[in-house]
Formats: sequence, C-alpha cells, structure tokens
Amino acid sequence: MARILVVEDDPKNADQITAALNDYGYETDAITTGAEALRKATSETYGAIVLDRMLPGRLDGLTVLATLRAADIHTPVLILSALSAVDERIRGLKSGGDDYLVKPFEALELVARLNALMRPRHLPEQTTTLRVGSLEVNLLTHGVRRDGTLIELLPREYRILEYLIRHRGQIVTRAMLFEEIWHYHYDKASNVLDVHISRLRRKVDAEGLPTIIKTVRGIGYLLDDDA
Repeated sequence: MARILVVEDDPKNADQITAALNDYGYETDAITTGAEALRKATSETYGAIVLDRMLPGRLDGLTVLATLRAADIHTPVLILSALSAVDERIRGLKSGGDDYLVKPFEALELVARLNALMRPRHLPEQTTTLRVGSLEVNLLTHGVRRDGTLIELLPREYRILEYLIRHRGQIVTRAMLFEEIWHYHYDKASNVLDVHISRLRRKVDAEGLPTIIKTVRGIGYLLDDDA
C-alpha cells in the first residue's frame, strides 16, 4: 500500500487525517511545515501528498506545491483548504494541485479522492474499450452496451458513466461527480445529480439485470462487477 505524506499544521486535523488513512491501510508521514514538506517530498517516495494550503511561515501550501512542480516532482497532491471560492480553487489547481478539497470534509471523501488520484492516469494507447462485467463502453464512439444490447445515452449521462467506470470498484462521492461533470462546487441543495443518476440507472440497470451502479448511502456511488 502506498505511503501518504500529510502536511497539516493543525494537530487535531492531522490526527483525523492520518487515522482515516491508517484505517484504510495506508502508511502515513505527518509533518507540520512547508520546509519539512519540501525535504520529505524531494528525498522520499510517496503515492500522494495531502497538503494544507495555509501553512505557517513563508512556505505556504501553494509555494510548496509550485516548488515541487518546478523541481519536476509530479507526486499527486490533494490540497486542503477552508477557502471555497471558485477562484481560490482554480488558483490551487493552476499551482499544480491535482485535486482540491474544502474544509470541513468527511474522511471517507478524502480517502476516495486520494484513491482516484493514485489510479493510473492514462490508459494504454491500444485501449479503446472499458469493460466491467457485462457493461462495455467504447471510448472512441461513446457507444455503450450491456449484455450486447446498445444503450442510448445523453452526453452528460455518458460522462457520468465513463467517470464511474474509470473509478470502478471505488466509492465516487457526490462532490467528485458534481465537480467533474458540472465543474463547480457541490451544492447539497441541488437535485441535478440525482436526476441524471436516476435516468442513467433506468438505462444501464434495466429491469431484469443485476444492479451495477450501487448507492453508498450518504456518500455517493460505486460501479462494480455484476457477476
């Protein structure tokens, strides 16, 4: 299991993060300063870095991140911040962050996002089809079949399904889907995701077929084999 570098100056938050990651089998190194983050990240190998944006001293999170990227270190970085405005999130991502999670957050979402970041980012060149059980998605034509039957999906339904299948076997939170498909911060009051998931399920999990898109109550969804 990969090691995770946790950079967080608040002891309570650091303890919660490391406890959650340890529960899921990850080894962790927890540190509190930007200088130590640079030393660790440049001298040791990590599967991912959890980086608090507001670190004490001159080396805040974004400075640490920009320095790592300038040094050609491309370890996936999940930025943690209480700053939730869209322009602040964009600033974090433009600085080299791979994902941005707003405080406060659920530990399970943190783990789910890290799992997604550490998955292989590129499919082999020859891969044009993704399969999970009897579900098949053609990445070139956007054709979707289940048990060999063609399924007609609207563009946004296809994007949701492709995201789920690329993260098959992992919990995908509602916030992750919201931000990936609609490109803005998750709005708990909106039912737009529920509507699209419901339509997608009616097509993919048609009557008589095993359920392949599963709900993880209170968190999000899991696409898994229908065997």
